[in-house]
Amino acid sequence: MAEVGKIVAIAGLGLTLFGLLLMLMAKNGSLGYFGWFGSLPFDFKIEKENFRLYFPLGSSVLLSLLLSLIGYLVNKFIR
Repeated sequence: MAEVGKIVAIAGLGLTLFGLLLMLMAKNGSLGYFGWFGSLPFDFKIEKENFRLYFPLGSSVLLSLLLSLIGYLVNKFIR
């Protein structure tokens, strides 16, 4: 039963952090303080006359590292 309590507490903390992130993004326009996200190095933008390609490789790698770190920390504290 204590394991369920840990999971609920971590889920609540995660939802709180996600809510804070959304509040920060809502300030100052569309992305607010996170306007730099999507224009990192290795975020490729190719625009031609009838063609547009956006390949966010740098943002994807950063997001993957962040989510992996969060998953590692959650897994470490649940067990």
